[in-house]
Amino acid sequence: MIFPDTHTHLYYETDPEKLSGLMQRSLDNQVSRLFLPNVDSKSIPLVFGLAEQYPEHCFPMLGLHPCDVRENFREELALIYKEIPGRKIYAIGEIGIDLYWDKTTLAIQQEAFRTQINWAKQMNLPIIIHCREAFDEIFEILEELKDDKLRGIFHCFTGSTEQAKKVIGLRFYLGIGGVLTYKNSGLDKVVQDISPEHLVLETDSPYLTPVPFRGKPNESSYLVYVAQKLADLKQVPLEELARITTKNSERVFGI
Repeated sequence: MIFPDTHTHLYYETDPEKLSGLMQRSLDNQVSRLFLPNVDSKSIPLVFGLAEQYPEHCFPMLGLHPCDVRENFREELALIYKEIPGRKIYAIGEIGIDLYWDKTTLAIQQEAFRTQINWAKQMNLPIIIHCREAFDEIFEILEELKDDKLRGIFHCFTGSTEQAKKVIGLRFYLGIGGVLTYKNSGLDKVVQDISPEHLVLETDSPYLTPVPFRGKPNESSYLVYVAQKLADLKQVPLEELARITTKNSERVFGI
């Protein structure tokens, strides 16, 4: 049984001993495929450092997080793009639009999002979408740019059933994480209407820690709590859910 964590920032832990512990606990829990999105140019060495340390388990992705899209975003994009040639990456991400923190940057977030979608198409890579209070804005761009190459994951999906079905219609998977375990999130009701063939698992560690560890830093080893909650909701054995979601991640990333 294998559990891919399709979205983890485990590399934020820079203490070697603590990082080794995080990795070992993850592997002990059979969370043995970790997909690492950077957030800006400064985080690139951390992503590749962890991937080089654990090449059989860690898979890098590159992009500019929407919360890091600022006045100098074109320079940031250029720095990130320059790191791609000669490296093996598995997606462009995480990218998208976030209107929770700052609505005034919408125009430049949209430009950065379009630019990076086009990178992914040129490289035949999936995209990993960060969407916070911006479903309409993101759907507008995806509809505008959709073609046979546009695909990926809506990371940390917390939308409605209607939005979930729209995501699936655009050939994207729904990234399901710790929010599923929260009592009043409503996500449990949404996933009951969605086939597991459209879902992948993630932690977004060190954020969005699942119950029973909510309030503490998240880690990839905790993915098993998300998986068990989803298996219970879908009324399937945990092993079967692991098989389905692993196959889904393989379809996204090609490995």
